[in-house]
Amino acid sequence: MERKRIELATLLQKKAKGEKITMLTAYDAPTARALDDAGIDTLLVGDSAGNVVLGYRDTRPVTMDEMIVLTSAVARGTRWAYVIGDMPFMSYNATRAEAIRNAGRFVKEAGAEAVKLEGGGPMAGTLQAIVQAGIPVVGHLGLTPQTVGMLGGYRVQGKSAENAARIVRDALELESAGACMLVLEMVPDRVAALISRRLKIPTIGIGSGPDCDGQVLVVHDMLGVRAGFTPKFVKRYAALGEEMERAAAEYKADVESLAFPAAAHSFAIDDAEYARLESLVKDL
Repeated sequence: MERKRIELATLLQKKAKGEKITMLTAYDAPTARALDDAGIDTLLVGDSAGNVVLGYRDTRPVTMDEMIVLTSAVARGTRWAYVIGDMPFMSYNATRAEAIRNAGRFVKEAGAEAVKLEGGGPMAGTLQAIVQAGIPVVGHLGLTPQTVGMLGGYRVQGKSAENAARIVRDALELESAGACMLVLEMVPDRVAALISRRLKIPTIGIGSGPDCDGQVLVVHDMLGVRAGFTPKFVKRYAALGEEMERAAAEYKADVESLAFPAAAHSFAIDDAEYARLESLVKDL
């Protein structure tokens, strides 16, 4: 069967049919190409790039210009997957006009098909304004990393009935405002399942149990590229970080021992041409 490009309608149909949606983060063209070729439905150019590839302590320093560069690279490396650009901190929080302009940059300059923003009820009006400008928007509830300081740290959200009810209300409000999908991060599994049943739009879980309509992971976590803390909800499918370190150490040893580069990795000049070269440069 000929493969077709994933569109928003495709994702809505998958929810309606009970078929799971796959999403991974991507920050560069080669990674996007590999994930796209593997059949991943959606690629999120997350502001998690701040921690993962830009060297920041958290996501908040990430700028719009950085996100445009990263999203452009992912879009160029993608043929089939649905590309979503993550709106960084303070790119949509000040005014709705600024939010629309920045969302538009993701589409016009970077080639994204949708944007994602964090927050519940207070963000519903901003989300609606972006949608009315013709740009699909993915919501994000539960743990919202851009405002994690207001949530008491990286903790599960919605463990009490009152807090869970607030997330449900926010989810319904974002759907009514026009959200096309909703990321649920670190929400208790049964709460996420309840929200997924109530919404017509797909829910994408990260640390929110198996009953969301799809799942997302940070690709570096999933591939074991980063050292250090790995969240409980991550399943490692590879250990590329260790393999990269092993390969770099082997390369270092080869260079120092003159094992690399060998003749097979070098280019030769004809003996007669080299003799002429020596003659030409002998008086220089």
